[in-house]
Order: sequence, then C-alpha cells, then structure tokens
Amino acid sequence: MARNLIAQVDLSAIRHNYQLARAQAPQARAVAIIKADAYGHGAIQVARSLESEADAFGVAAIEEALELRDAGITRPVLLLEGFFETEELPLIQQHKLWTALHSIEQLEKLEAYLERHPDSRGLHVWLKIDSGMHRLGIEPALAAGALQRLQALPAVEKLVVMSHFACADEPQRPHTERQLQQIDKAVAGHSVDLSLCNSAGVMHWPQAHQQWLRPGIMLYGASPFTEPQTVASRLRPGMTLTTEIIAVRDVQAGESVGYGASWVAEKPTRIGTLAVGYADGYSRHAPSGTPVWLNGRRTALAGRVSMDMSTIDLSLHPEAKPGDQVELWGANVTVNEVADWCGTIPYTLLSGLTRRVKRRYTDDQPF
Repeated sequence: MARNLIAQVDLSAIRHNYQLARAQAPQARAVAIIKADAYGHGAIQVARSLESEADAFGVAAIEEALELRDAGITRPVLLLEGFFETEELPLIQQHKLWTALHSIEQLEKLEAYLERHPDSRGLHVWLKIDSGMHRLGIEPALAAGALQRLQALPAVEKLVVMSHFACADEPQRPHTERQLQQIDKAVAGHSVDLSLCNSAGVMHWPQAHQQWLRPGIMLYGASPFTEPQTVASRLRPGMTLTTEIIAVRDVQAGESVGYGASWVAEKPTRIGTLAVGYADGYSRHAPSGTPVWLNGRRTALAGRVSMDMSTIDLSLHPEAKPGDQVELWGANVTVNEVADWCGTIPYTLLSGLTRRVKRRYTDDQPF
C-alpha cells in the first residue's frame, strides 16, 4: 500500500536499552530522554512502553510534555530547558511537570511568580550548573546562592542539581574530569541529589553516576561513541528503516547515475532505484559506497541521494527485482555506520526522519 518506506520501531529493544542503562548504576534512578519525538521513534508510543518502569521522562519544552499528558502519560516529565515564559508555571503545576532552571533570570521569574502565588506547593526544580559545556546553566560561583534561594522557597518540594558533559563520548580527553571538579566545588556543603550523565556518561563514567541518570541516544540502540565500547555492544537497535526497490535498469561502462553524474559505471552494472530520499530524512550527504542490506548481504549506494529516491549497485545481486526490501539501517547496517559514512552522528539521522516515513511498532510484551 502506497510508498513502502517504513521505520519499524522495536519497543522491547528500547525497554531493554533502558534497563541496560539502569544496570550501569543500580542505585540510581533514570530519566528516559524522549525529546524530539523520542529521537524520531515516537514519543507517545515509547513513553507508553516505558511507563511501568521509567522513573521519569525528559523533553525539551512544555509543548512536548503536554502532548504526553494529553496521551495519558502520568509519569513525571522533566522540562530540560525549563520554562520560557512565566505563563508556563501554572501549567507546570497543573500537570505536575518538573522544570529545569538554568539562569538567574529564570530564578527571579520563579520567585516573583511564587510571591504572587504564596500557596503554591509541590514544585520539582532541577538547577542546571554550567560546569564547562557553556550552553546553558548557572555559573558554578553562583550555584551556592541559587541553591539557598531555591531551598528557601516553600513551594519547592524537591531540588536536584544537574549539569551536562561536553566530551563524555571522548574518554581520552580531560574535559569530563574538569567538569566533575567544577560540580564538586559548586555543591560543596550542600546535600542535594545530582544528575550528570547523558548516555556517554552512563556508559563510561561510573564516578559520575550519582542519583539520577539521563540516558538518551542509547535508549534507541545507537552509541554516542565512535569506537567500539563494552556497553554499546549490548544495545539493541530500536529502529529498522526499510524501503523497497521500485525499478531496476542496466547501465553500460562509462555511463553515470544520478544528479551531477557523480557515479560512473566502471563496467556494465545493474542499478536499483529505491523509494527513499533526503525529503524522508535519509541524508543527502550519504555518498556512493554507503552500505545497505539487500537479500541477506550488503550492497551500496551508487550516485547521489535525491529528494525522493536513491540508487544502489546491484552487481552482486542478479536476483534483485522491484519490490525487494532494502534495509537502510537496523541490525545489519547500524545507524552509527551510516552516520559515519554521512559525516554526521546517529542523532541527526534518527531525529531527522520526516512524517513521510511510516512508523510501525512491534513489542514482545505489548503494553
């Protein structure tokens, strides 16, 4: 039926990956990061499959959180970027959301709001400290004062300190150790829960695990590391992206395929045309040679990815015909490998899939 381009999402694999994250720090709790529509996997479906065991969910902003609440998700939801306008605070209270707080300006807005609403209670605030990422967060020198001000607010029921690692996926660099030192100084003398670890931190930095983890990309079976890694080898792919051959043709030696005539046949070659292109989220930066999986073995792109179609070399697949399924990434060709060929990271490929790609869900334990 229609264009056979499908992202098959394995919810049991995502649960396995969440459990693997938790197993790295059994004493800790974990916020399952499902921002950006669960990195393209479907936030509502992923949240439903994890709701019985996830400690909380993490999203970028309140719009994503409200979609979860509208879908009946009741677990705590953390707004990783906090609130953008004071008008969001009543919604945060109404829907029992947790909010990050990453600037003195946000703290001042919160204090002013609570002064106008002195009966407010039950807020969960995650104070973000900039320990070296230099993107969001309160400067470490201001952290003690911010903690004192938050602890003085009766409405704040729970307070967690969070930070974010810039180079946890590059273990050979000293940046993470320096960030840990900054955090230690910032919270010295304060008894407060900490949340420091993204996926790379969960997988490689046990000294940083603390009370709360924040696994993201690893939930979906992709590794944040460019090199083999022990925990990464135990991840299961959360998505298999497949399409089909829609045409087969023969080209002669010296003939080119695709825009820009960038691929030229060195010998007579069969070419298969696939129903997938950059308008679906398959990267235009995928060069000739990028692997795909067809009929039990590999072949590769031949020619540029165009808006709606791509072409592959069928030299080693004399049996290939229109209608044959092709895996673009999944268990046989990992999304990490495709990202490497494209000069990017798996995050961009997964989260960049567009609405033209049909999502289908499987689960060995239906929720």
